[in-house]
Amino acid sequence: MKNHTSFKIGGPVDLMIIPQNEGQLIDAISLCREHDLDFFIMGNGSNLLVGDGGIRGVVIKISEGLNKIDFQGTKIVCQAGALLTAVSRRAAEQSLTGMEFANGIPGTIGGGVTMNAGAYGGEMKDIIKKVRVLDKDNNILEYTNEEMNFRYRGSRVMDEGLIILSVEIGLEEGNYEKIKETMRDLTHRRTSKQPLELPSGGSTFKRPVGHYAGKLIEDSGLKGLIKGGAQVSDKHCGFVVNIDNATCKDVLDLISIIQKTVRDKFNVELEPEIRIIGEIA
Repeated sequence: MKNHTSFKIGGPVDLMIIPQNEGQLIDAISLCREHDLDFFIMGNGSNLLVGDGGIRGVVIKISEGLNKIDFQGTKIVCQAGALLTAVSRRAAEQSLTGMEFANGIPGTIGGGVTMNAGAYGGEMKDIIKKVRVLDKDNNILEYTNEEMNFRYRGSRVMDEGLIILSVEIGLEEGNYEKIKETMRDLTHRRTSKQPLELPSGGSTFKRPVGHYAGKLIEDSGLKGLIKGGAQVSDKHCGFVVNIDNATCKDVLDLISIIQKTVRDKFNVELEPEIRIIGEIA
C-alpha cells in the first residue's frame, strides 16, 4: 500500500480493485457484501496511514477510473474519484469562482465531501448542492446540502457509512484573472508554509477548538522531533512527515508522544485527522 498513499507507508493488501466506471464500482461493492468480504474505498490515499501489516480484505481504489468532470453552466457534476485540485483548476479555466480554496488540497471529491475538507476560509459544504451515494443496502440515494449534516471535518457520509458516487457543485461566474491570482496566492502560501516536498498524510491533527494544532506542538518544544523515520516537520509542526522509510509504528509512536506532551502542557486533546487503517505489525 505504500505505493498508493502519499505517506509512502503501508504493507500489502490482499486484493485491490480499480473500477473504471460507476457500474464496476457498484458491482465490486455488491460482490464484497454478498460474500462478507471486508472492503475499503480509497481515493488517492492522500490522508491515509496504512499499517505495516497491510490490509486484510479488499481495497477499491476509485481515483484512477471514476474521475469524470462535467460542466453545465455554473454547475459541475463530477465523480467521486476526481481530484479536488483538478476540479478547482478546471473551474478556474471556465471563470467559475468559489472553489479556489480547494486548489492544492491533495484528495478526491469523494474524500473531500466525506470529511468536509477545507482550507483558507472555504469548505466543501459551501459549494456542494447534491450528493449521490450508495447506502449499506446498495440503494442509490441523493441528498441535498442541507441533508448532508456537514460540520467541521465530518458529514452524513461518515455517520452512516455511505459511499459517494458523484456530486453536484454550484459555483458562480467570476473574473478569470482574479480567480487565477487568488489561486496563485494560496499555492504560494501552501508551498512556503507546508512540507509538500516530503511524504505525509497532510495535516496530522484536527484543529482543536480555540487552538491551532501546529502552534501547540511547536510551543511544546516538539519541532523537528524524530521517531524512527518519522519527524515532526520543522517547516510546519502540524505535519508528521516521512523522512527515512518510516513505518506506521514510527508515525503512531510519534503521534502518541505529541498527544501526551500537548495534553500535559496545555490540557488539550489532539485528535488525528489522518485515517489509520490496516494491521499494525
